[in-house]
Amino acid sequence: MMAVQEKLLWIEAELASLRDQGLYIDIRTIESPQGAWLIVDGRRVLNFCSNNYLGLANHPRLREAAVQAIEKYGIGPAAVRTIAGTMTLHVQLERRLAQFKGVEDAVLFQSGFNANLATIPALVGREDVIFSDELNHASIIDGCRLSRAEIVRYRHCDAADLEAKVRERGLPGKDYRRGLVVTDGVFSMDGDIAPLPELLAVAERYGLLFMVDDAHGEGVLGRGGRGIVDHFGLHGRVDVEVGTLSKAIGVVGGVVAGKALVIEYLRQRGRPFLFSSANTVPDVAACLAALDLLEASEELVQRLWQNAHYVRAELRRLGFDTGLSQTPIIPIMLGEASLAKEFSRRLFEEGVFAMAIGYPTVPVGKARIRLMNTAAHTREDLDFGLAALAKVGRELGVIS
Repeated sequence: MMAVQEKLLWIEAELASLRDQGLYIDIRTIESPQGAWLIVDGRRVLNFCSNNYLGLANHPRLREAAVQAIEKYGIGPAAVRTIAGTMTLHVQLERRLAQFKGVEDAVLFQSGFNANLATIPALVGREDVIFSDELNHASIIDGCRLSRAEIVRYRHCDAADLEAKVRERGLPGKDYRRGLVVTDGVFSMDGDIAPLPELLAVAERYGLLFMVDDAHGEGVLGRGGRGIVDHFGLHGRVDVEVGTLSKAIGVVGGVVAGKALVIEYLRQRGRPFLFSSANTVPDVAACLAALDLLEASEELVQRLWQNAHYVRAELRRLGFDTGLSQTPIIPIMLGEASLAKEFSRRLFEEGVFAMAIGYPTVPVGKARIRLMNTAAHTREDLDFGLAALAKVGRELGVIS
């Protein structure tokens, strides 16, 4: 029998290779609530890392709602939704999310990742074809693989290439059973926005299901953060909207919204819904409180965009390459993973927390620092961060 150490030697080799390539992920520890500033590994630093777009992750209204819900309902349902896990709060949140998004119905999942793993395999299978943007999120990629459908990748945000690929593959109902077009709404590493009207038009011309993952669009795009479908005025035409409650909403969980028929089918066949315990009480209550805030005022969304426009303009003025960014996700393109890691390390020394992103999250040779400004940042905060970025950028020869 192989000794334990011998059979695990390959892992040691793989970890060593990651370190040599500058791809090993050093996980820092946060010792404070999320906000514009954090205590990270014992040091107070400016937070340019998190997806807490609207600053809700430590909002007093959300905290109070979570506490009150615990007092009334306890902590968690301790069951899957279909057995003994569906509580009043779950039903309320699903109804509120559907109203907020302007759709017929919505269903909760434990995370945005789970939402994609539930939805794609439920809608398509071995006899079907998925047309997927080449830069889609890992959760979409994994959902496509789990479905066992044929996967056809089209060029990033290229509706013409999508149509060419669809025409080449043939028609649903004739050359294959069903077809699905799936795209991120806002791409999490580049910060660009999918050309949803053009992509949807292709899907409609050829009778394909259409699905968008709006994880980074909810709370960011559209009226008061209602998302990419609202942003483009496409209500009633998109079959499935997948989202998350862990970014702009500031809590945790996933949601699938859209046509009532699709949502009811996911309640019957979405495996994470059927086989994983329901979202906890405080999380659901906090999400409801977040929706209250978003529906009451657009101030946080407007402040987020003001900050994003300012940071991106200043970075470009300094000479940084911010890639395709159109949103508060702003990459500083650096190329090599080792340079990105050193840039992140030096920023931390200057009091700025901004992590390096490399392969496999982004393609080889496209490593970057991904900056995430939020509505919680003041102009003074942003200027502090920009000064540190400029200093490190010059020291490392990224800008002159």
